[in-house]
Amino acid sequence: LKKGDYVGVYIPNSANFAKAFLAITTLGACAVLMPPHLDAVTVFGCSLKFGLKALVCAESLKENTKFLQEKRPDFTIIGEDESREEKTDLVLVEGEEPCTVIFTGGTTGKSKGALLNNKAVLKGTKNGCYGTMDVFEQKYLLVLPLTHVFGLIRNLLTSLYTGSTLFICRNNKDMFRDVATFNPTIMVMVPALAEMCLNLSKQFKRNMLGTSLKNIICGAATVPPYLVTEYEKFGIDLLPGYGLTESANLVSGNAEPKRKVGSVGLMYDGMDYKIVDGELWLKGDNMLTCYVGEPEENAIAFEDGYFKTGDLVRIDEEGYLYIVGRKKEIIVLPTGENISPAEIEAEFAKIDALQDCLVYESTVDGKSVLALEVYPRATILATIDVEDKDAYLKEQINLVNKTLPIFKRISKIVIRTTDFVRSPSMKIVRSENGKN
Repeated sequence: LKKGDYVGVYIPNSANFAKAFLAITTLGACAVLMPPHLDAVTVFGCSLKFGLKALVCAESLKENTKFLQEKRPDFTIIGEDESREEKTDLVLVEGEEPCTVIFTGGTTGKSKGALLNNKAVLKGTKNGCYGTMDVFEQKYLLVLPLTHVFGLIRNLLTSLYTGSTLFICRNNKDMFRDVATFNPTIMVMVPALAEMCLNLSKQFKRNMLGTSLKNIICGAATVPPYLVTEYEKFGIDLLPGYGLTESANLVSGNAEPKRKVGSVGLMYDGMDYKIVDGELWLKGDNMLTCYVGEPEENAIAFEDGYFKTGDLVRIDEEGYLYIVGRKKEIIVLPTGENISPAEIEAEFAKIDALQDCLVYESTVDGKSVLALEVYPRATILATIDVEDKDAYLKEQINLVNKTLPIFKRISKIVIRTTDFVRSPSMKIVRSENGKN
């Protein structure tokens, strides 16, 4: 293997993943991060699409490489524990040269490989140092996938960059045992996971995340204000942020979430942006080079040197950023009004008794209307002394509904008894929900 080669990393969360990633990138090669849930045919497809010269594979996933070996008998597969006595020289790389490829849904929902160069990865790693007072020599517990930009950059690389210790949770079922063993000072989470940890803390009347935790960096989905308030009671600052795979993780962070409720914070140093028809466009050292092998997608995603995020935003007078929706999720009503579901959902998310909600277009008596599907927060409902919990929820929803402009009001309420269908990164999958 040599500088410029593309090498796959097909390993679950572990120290071996970190070793493989660092070995590949310090060789000057490009690490293509392949989620462990990929099947045999997809692994073979990736070897062709990204022109892989080799694949570093976990023993537990070797079965999924048999199809690849049948189709490409000369292809090199390296075991995760393999090593040799000879040392390889450190290779100096340029900022514009490729570092890693990470899968993303991007702006269109189609899975693509976002190519991040060395400059972008380093800038993203440095961005992870912002927003908290205590930066160096922290204790990180990793629970997010290392094949996800949030896990790779904000967890692994920022912890290394700041001289911090990283404890890698290999199975999330063992997360609380690992917390008790390691006692982290900082964690990086998505809101659904933070919600689960909070619910368990309330249930067992003690902080399930240990006695040393000071900060939770939270992103990848909308962060309910409720989480900020409730974690503060445990002496933990939950700090919302905004970022994309295409931006090498964080673009902005909110160090004052109680003062700036609902904001994902201030843009980080060196982030050039503009807002075009409500959509956020980004440019900077942290941005992706391209989607690998996707000329049509690249033509759609870039304009005037800016990457079009697909996120609809607003910025207040102090420069704080607010995400109000996704361009592709806009609902056009028969009246011609354009509705951003996320903007309406953010209003209902302020109800403490609601854990998650989803706005979508539905039909009532043959008419197209806005519907709201909600998943209650059981820990809050249990403390409310009312006999009819559903009636109470609907009353709270209607109070918020009356504050909205008439064309944004919902006309149908669905109360769920089970959680929404979620992606591996625990985001609500809109295409799989909201069909009632």
